[in-house]
Amino acid sequence: MSVSLNRDGSSKNQVLITSILFMGLSHILYFKQYIKGILYTVTEVVGICFIPFVINGIYNLITLGEPQPNLPVKERDNSIFMLIDGIMILTVISIFLIIYIMSIRSALQEYRDFCRNGLKSKAQNSAKHIVGNAFPAIGMAPAVLLILFFVVVPLVFSACVAFTNYSAPEHITPNNTVDWVGFENFKTMFGGEATWTSAFGRVAIWTLVWGVLATFTCYIGGLIMAVVLNESKIKIKGVFRSIFILPYAVPSVVSMLVWKNLLNGSFGIVNRTLMEIGMIHSPIPWLSDVWLCRAVCVLVNLWAGFSYFMLLIMGNMTAISQDIYEAARIDGASRWYTFRKITIPLILYQTTPLIIMSFTHNINNFGAIYFLTGGLPKVADSTLTSAGGTDILVTWIYQLTMTLMKYNYASVLAVVIFIVLTPFAIFSFRRTKSYKEGEL
Repeated sequence: MSVSLNRDGSSKNQVLITSILFMGLSHILYFKQYIKGILYTVTEVVGICFIPFVINGIYNLITLGEPQPNLPVKERDNSIFMLIDGIMILTVISIFLIIYIMSIRSALQEYRDFCRNGLKSKAQNSAKHIVGNAFPAIGMAPAVLLILFFVVVPLVFSACVAFTNYSAPEHITPNNTVDWVGFENFKTMFGGEATWTSAFGRVAIWTLVWGVLATFTCYIGGLIMAVVLNESKIKIKGVFRSIFILPYAVPSVVSMLVWKNLLNGSFGIVNRTLMEIGMIHSPIPWLSDVWLCRAVCVLVNLWAGFSYFMLLIMGNMTAISQDIYEAARIDGASRWYTFRKITIPLILYQTTPLIIMSFTHNINNFGAIYFLTGGLPKVADSTLTSAGGTDILVTWIYQLTMTLMKYNYASVLAVVIFIVLTPFAIFSFRRTKSYKEGEL
């Protein structure tokens, strides 16, 4: 050992300072772990070489470029590229800091082992031994990197856009630059401008109402059909099950577009049939009246989604032991009583996490709204905000990006959805048996 250490723990600060000064230095000087030390050292050397690029990327992230009207459009600063590059550089810096901390902790752990057992043998410092101990980290590294750069970075980028003025017509790259504006977009959406605030309140309330109604109706509809098929003495139950599963099996895009044509006010077959048989004298505005259109959205979603819960509940009902029902019948319980006190509690216990997941899904159920109504009918503020009478937050985000090119406001809505739905997703995950038992 080229530098001596005391085994009584008094050299801890010496090891700590050396490992902080340069990655891997403690491993090389004190513990003769040349392979591990060189790997850490090479990591820091590479990091030092990239310092100029890091500084330039962080500077561009802070400024988002400068207006350059005298240059051709392709040669001007692209603020969005600078934002993405800056976020990626911060991610790389985070990875570098994690490795740096790992090297320090590794050096301290080696010193603790040295105090207990003395210096490790050459076999323990061999490449094979080091790679074997590091195999968990090496095996997880590709998955962690993929998650960071393909999940975390896009999410952070989407959130960062909410704090910029990235919108048409003044701040669309590469013709113009984008600037940081802080919480101005949130102020505009939540009280700064009456039109946008009113539109947000209307869409947000309808989104919550839609999520509750879409989930509740599908669950109740599936429960009723599951009970009917399970308790009835029909011999061709399998046929009905196959029929009821068809709406769920058909792609929702096709189903919604078919219903959109069926309910068309001018040539829809529903209105034409009702008029032919004399039930109505004028077309019903299924998709042009706001409240009626919202009711249609809930009913069509019920038609398309109840079969999922029907199959789910039927599976849970068949898993309930018949001994419980037999004991209840011996005690004189009626079928309605056993249904309320035995069947419903057991079903709810098994399906509550899925109900919560279904609610979060319906909050973001783009297809059920957009392909059926397109967010229509229009209301008073639709011209300015592009928010239709049946738009939910996710379809409004689509309208803001594709129609108005208000990417900053769309990002604000995405942040709001994330903040609202994250607790539901975490709660539903924590309710699963795999989380409670630590098993997959």
